[in-house]
Amino acid sequence: MSTALVKEKKNTEIINDLLKTLIYFSNFEYPLNLQEIQSYSKYNKHAVKKELDYLIDQKIVYKFNEFYSLLNNISNVNRRIKGNTRALEIFRTANLFSKFISKFPFVRAVCISGSLSKGYFGEKDDIDYFIITSPDRIWLCKTILILFKKVFLLNSKKYFCINYLISTNKLNIQEKNRFTAIEFATLIPMFGDDIYENLVSENLWVQDFFPNYEFNKNEKPLPKPVIKKTIEFCLKGSVGKKLDNYCMRITKNHQKRKFKKMSSKDFNIAFKGSKDSSKHHPDNHQTRVIQKLNKKINEYNSEFNMSIPLEK
Repeated sequence: MSTALVKEKKNTEIINDLLKTLIYFSNFEYPLNLQEIQSYSKYNKHAVKKELDYLIDQKIVYKFNEFYSLLNNISNVNRRIKGNTRALEIFRTANLFSKFISKFPFVRAVCISGSLSKGYFGEKDDIDYFIITSPDRIWLCKTILILFKKVFLLNSKKYFCINYLISTNKLNIQEKNRFTAIEFATLIPMFGDDIYENLVSENLWVQDFFPNYEFNKNEKPLPKPVIKKTIEFCLKGSVGKKLDNYCMRITKNHQKRKFKKMSSKDFNIAFKGSKDSSKHHPDNHQTRVIQKLNKKINEYNSEFNMSIPLEK
């Protein structure tokens, strides 16, 4: 095979990689800058910039100031800038709630996830938390957190959206796809520095997707107030384990009744639940994002005669 053909093949791979990233974030109406695009790619900044310039020349990608977009319209760039500014303003609130959550019984680490973890906060967005608990206490911990939200926050999830918990017993994320890789890579650790480091070391598969991505750092140890240690002591052993099993059973039964029209396949993805994990995504966000991504990839492959691989 000639050198020219090898180079052409390599460039195609880079272009496919860059477009898949831009298509993914375009579904959130979120243009990216060069550093962000490169961090979600497998190539160096020079190669990324070169192919982005080519895509701009071909009018497949458009650039507005520092941002690259698939739309020849600056509106999404302005939307992003406003959301970035809002995120900076709301992060103080997120920090206060994170510290508060870290003091709850059986919480071992608190991370920010969702849109805020990507530096964006829309008017209708919530602050999402990814929480790590001690083993065999996920469901008890989740129940306590939800009860607090219902009683003291009048069930508002604006600043207190508890949608994903795992235990220190099983830190490896089971679902390994572009969606989970992006969500994991962008986690912002708030409290529980040592546990977060263990989480990263258990999920090095993310680097298969994004070898250039630099994970966020955190130096904040977990607070250990006396009341937290007292409650954990009182609920240790078989007492706490039985309560955890009970909380798991009533939660899963409630979910099955409330979302009985959802297929079993979608239900298991949206409400992943075991002794080591609890996920609550009633809109089945992950599946919808992947489906929307693949639909748009097909459109680009057809319109521009490309071969961008679909996401599994």
